[in-house]
Amino acid sequence: QVQLVESGGGLVQAGDSLKLACEASGRTSNLVAMGWFRQTPGKEREFVAAVTWGGTSTYYIDSVRGRFTASKDNVKDMAYLEMRQLKPEDTAVYYCAALWSRPCSGYACSLANYDYWGRGTQVTVSS
Repeated sequence: QVQLVESGGGLVQAGDSLKLACEASGRTSNLVAMGWFRQTPGKEREFVAAVTWGGTSTYYIDSVRGRFTASKDNVKDMAYLEMRQLKPEDTAVYYCAALWSRPCSGYACSLANYDYWGRGTQVTVSS
């Protein structure tokens, strides 16, 4: 089992930055990638970004590419999503998810069935 806990959400103004963190614990040795997703009320959960467990490969959806950066701390078993130039449409509950044992890279990470999920952290961007 793997446990994931997100932190770092909050209320910011458009143009501001936030850095989300996701702490992984438990059997993390077989994790191969971390994904970030977001969801707003009445909408399906949306893939946002992914980073391989070694931190060597990332993938982003078009709407956040160039503004968001996914990274991984290989010492602390932490994943991060640094969000810059935030827009009101980025408002959502953000979730981190872990992929266990089935590696992915690039676009494939957006399609993978992630095995473990955190409870989410709210990000609200005011205009």
